[in-house]
Amino acid sequence: MTQQSPQVPSAESQLTGVRNFRDVGGLPTRDGRQVRYGRLYRSGHLAHATARDATFLAGLGLHTIFDFRNAADQKLEGPDVELPGVRNVNLPLTDPADGAEFWKMVRDGDLDELRSILADGKAAGRMTETYRLIIKERTAEHSRVLHALAEDSVPALMHCAAGKDRAGLSIAVALLALGVERDAIEADYLKSNDPHRRYPVKRGDNAPSGTSPEVMDLLSPLFDARSEYLDAAFAAIEETWGGVERYLNEGLKLAPDTRERLRSRFLDEA
Repeated sequence: MTQQSPQVPSAESQLTGVRNFRDVGGLPTRDGRQVRYGRLYRSGHLAHATARDATFLAGLGLHTIFDFRNAADQKLEGPDVELPGVRNVNLPLTDPADGAEFWKMVRDGDLDELRSILADGKAAGRMTETYRLIIKERTAEHSRVLHALAEDSVPALMHCAAGKDRAGLSIAVALLALGVERDAIEADYLKSNDPHRRYPVKRGDNAPSGTSPEVMDLLSPLFDARSEYLDAAFAAIEETWGGVERYLNEGLKLAPDTRERLRSRFLDEA
């Protein structure tokens, strides 16, 4: 197998306004190959990218940026920075904390309000169910992304708000199509928990209880990447399609030649 060096050394240290950025290159496939570096990236939103960040991102030679945020996300954080010659594709996916009222509660709610919507496993349950729904109900969006990657949209960057849930699942789906080992998909997903990558918890300046230990404990399931969430997505594939192969073929409509084009674009030579 041909070994390639990472094309983006110390990338995260060069980005100050973009969180959770990484190249997914180097991940192993079941047939002994690996994902090429410099082909597929993931991150949080690009709305707060500095001029230096924009220069760095422009230097990656990106063809397409897939933005999975919805209108509420974009209103909250702003639009992505524009990069010259890069196509921006907005494909809103379900947000685990969807709804302006829910996010207002997260930012400004008092302790009793937060307990009512997040305590006793309700926050983790909300996340788990959303992961399942994205897999079951967003096959058209994921199919569109994968077909675009097979045709011309490489190198590509996928992001949502924090780069953890919607982007995390979309990256996982792409890696499944490439034949990446499930353990490697999970390991990459869990990197979003690294302190320097995590999306900061935002509470209003006058929010009751602020960021007290109990508040942070209640909010943590929303801001964590947890194996149980990804497991729920994989379980939804099994329950709905009976396995990954049928999911790729029937759910995502990936014909054998499309999958082969994906593999030729993203994997090292055997």
